[in-house]
Amino acid sequence: MRLIVVFAALALTPVSVLAQSSPAVSATSTPAIAGGPNISATLKASPQFSILDKALDDTKISGILTSTPGLTLFAPTDAAFKALPSAQLAALLDPQNLGVLQKVLTYHLVHLTLSTAQFKGGKGAVASVETSSLQLDGSGATPKVNNADIVQPDIHTGNGDVIQVVDKVLLPPDVTIPVLSASAGAPGSAGR
Repeated sequence: MRLIVVFAALALTPVSVLAQSSPAVSATSTPAIAGGPNISATLKASPQFSILDKALDDTKISGILTSTPGLTLFAPTDAAFKALPSAQLAALLDPQNLGVLQKVLTYHLVHLTLSTAQFKGGKGAVASVETSSLQLDGSGATPKVNNADIVQPDIHTGNGDVIQVVDKVLLPPDVTIPVLSASAGAPGSAGR
């Protein structure tokens, strides 16, 4: 069962992060988000995460985000999802590709409460729940993860988790998003 695999990955994920003692960056280009009781509730209360929220529900990851403390989610906004090529987005969200979607979503998740202060002024890697490393870069004015800007950093939830809002969908290096056949319908026809 896929849910068991995700729980096992959460328990065994190694972590490698540069520790710094600088304050977090406060710049934002998305509407301000207040932390709720957990990651899932926070995303559900913010309309800019409707695609991410539905994808997390579809892959059964929402339950983990509700009940597991000690997590950080690099959360792409709806705009970040819509910036993907339309055929790629449609394929990613197609119910037939839930395994690929789960792999992409768990790549956005680390089993560690990670604030931007921990990598401000430096660079380093952190293992995702998916197991591939994410590259953190706090050397510039805007903190980054891989090629994405963290546009609203350090949203703390009631259970101690952290959300880092990002402007791009992060794709694991070993994931290829399947291409939908022409008979599968137009992009976005996968019930989204």
